[in-house]
Amino acid sequence: MSIRVLLREYPHRSIALVTASHALIFRHSPSTQDAINNGSLTSIHANPGRTSLDGAAPARCMVEFSDRASADLSDYRTLSPLPVYGTLGLITINNDIFLCVVVGCNKVATVRPGETVERIHGVEFYCLNNSDHDNTFSDMLDPYGTGEPDYGQLNRRDPAIEHPCAELKKLLGNGSFYFSTDFDLTNRLQDRTTESSTFDIDNLDESFLWNSYMISPLVKFRSRLVAHERAALDNSGILTSAIRGFVLTITIPVSSAPLRSARVGLPSSLTLISRLSCRRAGTRFNSRGIDDDGNVANFVESETIYWSPTVDGQNDPSTNEKPAGICFSYAQIRGSVPVFWEQAPGLIPGQQKITITRSAEGTQPAFDKHFAELEQNYGAVHVVNLLSETKPGEAELTNLYRYGVRHSPLNHPGEKDSQDHELLRETEFDFHAETKGPNGYEAASMIRRIIENSADGFAYYLSEDMVDPADDAREKSHQRTVVVLQQEGVFRTNCLDCLDRTNLIQTIISQMAVESFLGHRGERAASDFWMRHSSLWADNGDALSRIYAGTGALKSSFTRSGKMSLAGALADARKSATRLYINNFADKGRQNTIDVLLGRMVGQAPVHLFDPINDYVTAELAKRASEYQSSETINIWCGTFNLNGRTTGIEEDLSSWVCPDIEKSQQQPEIVAVGFQEIVELSPQQIMNSDPTQKQAWERAVRKTLNRHARAVGSDHYVLLRSGQLVGAALCIFVKSSVLRNIKNVEGAVKKTGMSGMAGNKGAVAIRMDYANTQICFVTAHLAAGFANYEERNRDYATIHHGLRFQRNRGIDNHDTVIWMGDFNYRIGLGSDKVKNYIKMGDLETLYENDQLNLQMVAGLTFPYYSEARITFNPTYKYDLGNDTYDSSEKARIPAWTDRILRKGTNLRQVNYNTASLRFSDHRPVYATFLCTVSIINEALRESLSREIYEKRRMQVGTSTASNRDEDTDDEDLIGYDPIEPDLPPASSDKRKWWLDNGQPARSAINPPKNGFIPNPDRPSNPYTPTDEPDWVTVPRIQSRSQNDLRYTPPPPNPRGSTNGSRKLPPLFDPNASSVPQVTRKFSETSIRESTTKKTIAPPPTLARRLSSSTTSSTSKKAPPPVARKPVHLTSLPSSNSSPTLSTINAFASTSRSSTSTSIAPPQPPRPTAPDHTGFAPPPRRATGPAPSTSNSYSNSKFATQLRKETSTPPQPPQPRRQGVLKKANSNGNGIDDDGPRPSLPPRRPTNMDLLGGDGEEMEVGGWAVLRPA
Repeated sequence: MSIRVLLREYPHRSIALVTASHALIFRHSPSTQDAINNGSLTSIHANPGRTSLDGAAPARCMVEFSDRASADLSDYRTLSPLPVYGTLGLITINNDIFLCVVVGCNKVATVRPGETVERIHGVEFYCLNNSDHDNTFSDMLDPYGTGEPDYGQLNRRDPAIEHPCAELKKLLGNGSFYFSTDFDLTNRLQDRTTESSTFDIDNLDESFLWNSYMISPLVKFRSRLVAHERAALDNSGILTSAIRGFVLTITIPVSSAPLRSARVGLPSSLTLISRLSCRRAGTRFNSRGIDDDGNVANFVESETIYWSPTVDGQNDPSTNEKPAGICFSYAQIRGSVPVFWEQAPGLIPGQQKITITRSAEGTQPAFDKHFAELEQNYGAVHVVNLLSETKPGEAELTNLYRYGVRHSPLNHPGEKDSQDHELLRETEFDFHAETKGPNGYEAASMIRRIIENSADGFAYYLSEDMVDPADDAREKSHQRTVVVLQQEGVFRTNCLDCLDRTNLIQTIISQMAVESFLGHRGERAASDFWMRHSSLWADNGDALSRIYAGTGALKSSFTRSGKMSLAGALADARKSATRLYINNFADKGRQNTIDVLLGRMVGQAPVHLFDPINDYVTAELAKRASEYQSSETINIWCGTFNLNGRTTGIEEDLSSWVCPDIEKSQQQPEIVAVGFQEIVELSPQQIMNSDPTQKQAWERAVRKTLNRHARAVGSDHYVLLRSGQLVGAALCIFVKSSVLRNIKNVEGAVKKTGMSGMAGNKGAVAIRMDYANTQICFVTAHLAAGFANYEERNRDYATIHHGLRFQRNRGIDNHDTVIWMGDFNYRIGLGSDKVKNYIKMGDLETLYENDQLNLQMVAGLTFPYYSEARITFNPTYKYDLGNDTYDSSEKARIPAWTDRILRKGTNLRQVNYNTASLRFSDHRPVYATFLCTVSIINEALRESLSREIYEKRRMQVGTSTASNRDEDTDDEDLIGYDPIEPDLPPASSDKRKWWLDNGQPARSAINPPKNGFIPNPDRPSNPYTPTDEPDWVTVPRIQSRSQNDLRYTPPPPNPRGSTNGSRKLPPLFDPNASSVPQVTRKFSETSIRESTTKKTIAPPPTLARRLSSSTTSSTSKKAPPPVARKPVHLTSLPSSNSSPTLSTINAFASTSRSSTSTSIAPPQPPRPTAPDHTGFAPPPRRATGPAPSTSNSYSNSKFATQLRKETSTPPQPPQPRRQGVLKKANSNGNGIDDDGPRPSLPPRRPTNMDLLGGDGEEMEVGGWAVLRPA
């Protein structure tokens, strides 16, 4: 699928990758810290990005993935006319962010139908934040134009700018990189999911993913998308996974095909895939040996794959299934000697000195890490070391290698039967010494005899493609892959460079594996087939050698033809000379380019991608999972049977075991899991034989029984979902055809507990699946035999439990439901006669109390957290063949419950646990039935909820996405922040303010310790300033007075603007009013109406006094409360509705100091919210004219004279408030404290000043009186 690259330069530089149905849009955005450093916090496009190599935050890009119809691409133009086949990711070079896309590729392989591989031969880097490197297609310089080009604008010669990514373009386009948009190319066939159409980027093996550093931001972005968008992104083919190495398919014509095809004329194919690891990637002399993480240089996994269409005899006439093909796979690995060593380049061939850089003891931890990872990924490991014994440097490496193998924990040193449990074995084969004779390189085939036992034990991967015909003619038939056999070990081959000698030996090992596969089917390949096989491996050797050493492989002519010629020898000499030049003069630059590509330069950080809307949607969906999840109960049947190598029972009726007579609701289960042990006879000839023929015969027998009973009751037929085999142990999973749609991610794994001897037959086979949204794992195991070997059985369990791994490093415990079944070989710790007597008496409780498995589980030494249902059946081992008599031979083995079924999972309930009377083996089969509650996700409801959240979020953030045209958009407005602590709100931005959430202002939740306490205004505003001031202070209250002594004077205005705005006060009090309630009522009404019936003229404004709000006077002179400066626009004469100022009230008070007749109120402290004006100079004085006369209070000239006199008197200096004064003021002369009755004042809103503030002397103005202390 071709992809177009579009560009928009204004208002934000954006690049879009557009397919026929979708668009992926990138927009660069520098980090906030960059904007701060630049002195601006403007929109995203205004600031150039900074490099990530200086330790700064990684470069950031906004990304958006949407369907093409909803993306506005009207402002975009074509950036390049070249077609694009996918993107390799993003990388930062010299302060600029580049998007790397594949612009040239050709198809080189078809592994299986629908699985193609492309080789990259051209890439382009497009800059997201800079237009200097744009290779735009211009009409002015049209290469196809007929007219003369206009060069008028080219009045000066600009120096050619080298593209910053020129070396990366050269590296990625040299033909050694491959990608596929159809399947996961980084994993071998055995480690991929059986659904061949599934391409899950999450499963990629990063050790072979060469664009891991560049693609990781996009993979993380993909993981945050909702399910339908993730599927759309995968199907678009935009994201690609690139490997480095070699991939090629050779088509095998029908005449040369080793397997006879049922469909005449359809060819088969032979494919070789070599994946070079990027963990310790580098050139020949720059990358040698091992590192401390256990990664080795030139580590390559090579996989031989043979696919053939339908094979004769593959079809099973008893079922409707139609076979569609058969697939064989065999993997082997190569890698540098896993010790710490170096080799300097030199101009003399063969004289490059080998230097050991660490002792054997110091090397062992890294050595153990390397082989522990190999054992986990591949199983048992057989090392084939081809180094010379006569060359000093190579001999020293061999000695260190031998030391590491001998001290490896994989070999269980010191334990009983340790040789049987070896998981690491070494063969030293001096290639040069063995091939010196007259036979030349043909003598290398002697390696066959040395490794054939391991080759038989390792087996190979084999799968069959089956087509289930649709029940309805309108539906499509369903194709699925059934795994028949799995590879259980790997050969690790090495020489010094792991190129020439290694490739020749690996060709032989690959041929041995193919021969084994054909031999099990009774077939042989013609010489033409082997010539094609050899040619494929020769091409592989040349490709890997060019990557590591710079030239093709030596000895490749022998690999191709099977014999050495003079021309081949001359070609090898030429290659050796070329290698010397490249290794000495070119490899340093190649190494730096590789390190940049892999993100290994100091300070290099990947680009950070974010999608403001989808990230939010994903998080919200997770919170609301209960809205679209439900549960249902399914039935599971599990059974285990040790066949003792017998095949006679295949023809018997298995109904009593597979379809027992149990409760009707338990019959016809959705899942049937069958575990077999000793499916082949345990003889020295068969112990390492993994021939799947026996397993397939038993599969057909079980399926035939299941479907016969299903037809009888009119139920859905059963299909084989997957099976696996480990020599004699086998596990087969059958499911109803109607539930196949609920099952996905089916995987299998095997784990050996030993490599040779009798231990080669012991181990486990596991199959896991996702049933709807519940993860289920089945394990069948055959543990160590012997009455007293219960500790070894415990160790076998631990080895399987910790070592058996599925994809993504998922273990057995990483499942909701786990069921173990098999021959665990735990015995009963009593004598044979005693056990038989208890069996006759039916005393199973006493036997169970002495059962080894029960005792070991109670002690916590094996199967922790597993449960077993109560045993109600007799011991299942060991019987005489054909009857129910326990072992009557000379050995007289003690009867025991060796065959068991254990479970773990809170969603699992066991219903039945019993045995069946099939007598053709010395064991009795055991079965159990379970009710399993599985979680079901309503995808339609989830999709609907997802779209609802998406649209709601889009309305909140507007069109703030990567494709919008808003110039004033900051990243923080789009992406938001997370709280730095769980109880704190997220940080704010221009569009999102946490204190205005839900449209409500912020409110303090702090309460005073007692009534009457307020925050102390004397405390410094900086909480870290040392002070003796308390946090809280009390508020003194005035004493109520008689109504007869009250004369109303208008209260002064609030000196500061409140949050509610300025407010006009009511007119002056009418002295004719008869009572306080009337005053109150008139005050309230007037406040609301803001109008009066009586015109009043306020006195002229006087000078406002600035005094500290945090001081009170201890003398008779009380400082007035603080008053704000009067605005300029209010300095004119007040209107009739104006209220007098506070200074006016103070002036009024001075005219009647001698006329007060009531008690003095205690000094009133200021309100706590008043600002501190201490230190401010008083405002300039203004001249005040005579006050206009009024109809009642302001008619005499004496008042005006006194007013001028008072306004010209400066106030007393502020006095510090003391705690004692405060305490003294807390009670008045009548003994009424703070909390006593309050004066009956008109209702009003709270104000920030004291209405009774005067100049500290006795006063009486309009009925207001200053109270005296007692």
